[in-house]
Amino acid sequence: MISSKSNAKIKNVKKLLNSAKERRLQSVLVIEGLRLVREASPEICEQLFLSESLSKAGEFDTSLYKNVEIVSDEVFRSLSDTVTPQGVLAVVKQPSWTLEQLSFENGCRLLLLDDIQDPGNLGTILRTAEAAGVNMVIMSEGCADIFNPKVIRSTMGSIFRLPFVTDDLVSVIEMLKTEGVTVYGAALEGSSDYREVEFSEKTAIVIGNEGNGISGNVLNAVNEKIRIPMKGQIESLNAAVSAAILLYHIYED
Repeated sequence: MISSKSNAKIKNVKKLLNSAKERRLQSVLVIEGLRLVREASPEICEQLFLSESLSKAGEFDTSLYKNVEIVSDEVFRSLSDTVTPQGVLAVVKQPSWTLEQLSFENGCRLLLLDDIQDPGNLGTILRTAEAAGVNMVIMSEGCADIFNPKVIRSTMGSIFRLPFVTDDLVSVIEMLKTEGVTVYGAALEGSSDYREVEFSEKTAIVIGNEGNGISGNVLNAVNEKIRIPMKGQIESLNAAVSAAILLYHIYED
């Protein structure tokens, strides 16, 4: 049992939790909690950590995992950033997809994210996108690190099921157009009420940065600009809320 916070494996987990660079170098991410760890296949799990209490309770089956470490409750609390740790944490391989895996034969629903900065927003958007039947999420390089622990928690497991890639959005939009995809950008200026738009079978929605919206070069590349009408003095909605409204609208179509 690991009972020291200075243990090399414990130090490495802390590095992974705090450093996007370290996560990239090792091509892994850290997940915590019973639900998330169970969502991840044991095959991609490189290291499983159980608190002493959870191990003694026998509430988590470790038989399918290769590298299991039992740690003292105190050491586990030092790794967890939740108020009430559930006692299980895993280092797993980063899931990855490519644009080449996209199929356009039977229509598609795509979500493009332009510089979404808030980890909670990004995670919630991914979770919503899965629920609304999105085929793939394509993020600009300026988006928050998708393997940030806050993003991971907010996805509620969607991180392992919903395909996502990071790429140059202008180039992606031009490619999508050649495949017959209509790209709609959420914007206020010169836009149409989304309720009055007839969305195509092949649709991509672009959601912009929380403070600045969609960047100019990306907005210039879209086929059509759409807006969500608002009353009162509100100028914009939360990015995750906007994504949910638009994605569920095209889901119903």
